[in-house]
Amino acid sequence: MNPSSSPIGPEGEDALAALRADPGGAVLGFDFDGTLAPIVADPAAARAHPRAAAVLAALASRVRAVVVVTGRPAKVAVEYGGFEGVDGLVVLGQYGAERWESGALTSPEPPPGVAEARAKLPRVLAAAGAPPETFVEDKGRALAVHTRRCAEPQVALDRLRSLMDALAERHGLVVEPGRFVLELRPPGMDKGVALRAFVAETGRPSMLLFAGDDLGDLAAFDAVDELRADGVPGLKLCSGSAEVTELAARADLVVDGPDGVVAFLESLLPASS
Repeated sequence: MNPSSSPIGPEGEDALAALRADPGGAVLGFDFDGTLAPIVADPAAARAHPRAAAVLAALASRVRAVVVVTGRPAKVAVEYGGFEGVDGLVVLGQYGAERWESGALTSPEPPPGVAEARAKLPRVLAAAGAPPETFVEDKGRALAVHTRRCAEPQVALDRLRSLMDALAERHGLVVEPGRFVLELRPPGMDKGVALRAFVAETGRPSMLLFAGDDLGDLAAFDAVDELRADGVPGLKLCSGSAEVTELAARADLVVDGPDGVVAFLESLLPASS
C-alpha cells in the first residue's frame, strides 16, 4: 500500500508561493515510471496515468518549461506517455543522452561498452543462477535486469549484484539500482546531470519542481537542493511507494503514487482549466 499524502514542508511551501507569483518562470521536471506511469510487471506494458498528458499540456502553457527525465529511450517515453502533440514538453531519455521536443528526436550512438555487456549478460545471469522469471530490458544505451516477476525479487536482485558490478567495471559502465532492477549504463548519465543542464539551458527559474519515485531520482533531488542553496525555490515531490523509502525521506511532499502526482498537478491549475 502506498503512503497517504504528507504535509508539505516549509521550503516546499516557499516554492509553491514562487510558482503562484511567477508561473511563467517555473521549470517543472518529472520522472516517468512510478511517477507519471504506474509500475507494472512488464515495462513494455507501462502507460502514463490517463490524465497525465492533459495536465502536463495545461501546465506547459503556463510555465517556462516542462521536462520529463527518464532512463527509458525518449521515443518510448513519448509513446507510452501519450505525449506526442503536447506542445512545450521536452522529454530527456536515457538520462539526458536523448532529447525529444516538438516531434524531433536527437539520439547519439551508444558507447561500445554497452554492446559488449549485452553480449556477455546472458552468461552472467546464468552464472548467478538468476531465476527464469528474471528478464532484461534493452534500452539501447543501457541494459536493465528486472527481478520483479521472481518469487523473491529482492533475493534474486542481491544474488546478481556482485556479478553485475564486475561486468560493468570490465566494460566501463556503472550499475544503477532501482525498484527490483539493476541497470547497466555509461557513467556520467544521471537525472541530476540532465536536470542541471536543462535548467542552465532554459535560464534561472523562478522555481524548480522535480517529482520522482526511485533511487535514480535522488540525483535530481540533489540538483533541486543545489539550486535552493543558490536562492532558487525548489519543491521535491515523491510519488510514494512501500518499495522505496529513501526518496520520501528527502521529499518536501509525498503523495500516493502516480494518482497522487496527477491530482497534485491538477491542483496547481486554475479552477476554470
